[in-house]
Amino acid sequence: MNAKLYALGSAVGATILLAACATLPEPQAKAPDVVGTWRLVSVETILPNGQISTAWMGKAPTGLLMYQPNGLMAVQIMRDPKPTFSVGSRRQATPEELKSAYFGYYAYWGKYTVSARERTVTHHVTASLWPEEVGITSKRFYALDGQRLVLTTRPIKHEGGYQTNRLTWERVGE
Repeated sequence: MNAKLYALGSAVGATILLAACATLPEPQAKAPDVVGTWRLVSVETILPNGQISTAWMGKAPTGLLMYQPNGLMAVQIMRDPKPTFSVGSRRQATPEELKSAYFGYYAYWGKYTVSARERTVTHHVTASLWPEEVGITSKRFYALDGQRLVLTTRPIKHEGGYQTNRLTWERVGE
């Protein structure tokens, strides 16, 4: 009798397992290898007329983007030319110098997810220099080309049409 109950239990268990698996989403294609540390190459804004602007962070900004295997990410970007204080200390800086430092630096961290199907990486912002970004999700389209990672924003409404931001990163050697 125990053998029959065991066989029946196994058959029922297998049926439940198959039914449960049938309701799971299809596994995604292998996500791109974004894990690691990336050095900023450029920050470009593609304007509605197709022109490329580097006004936001300058011609040669510096920055790092880190994607950890555990799903955490962090990004920091400093504009070119880098903000400075005439007296060397933020405590003695002028209001204009403080404003320049604030808008000349950008940083946030949180979790990330990758969708190979959509070709996107989504940043789930936990903390940001800009308070209004805390708690948002920010989806970027990605392209990987060897040691380069290009992240592009969705189109952003701007006077005269839509613009996108394109950030190019280069993998930092291990």
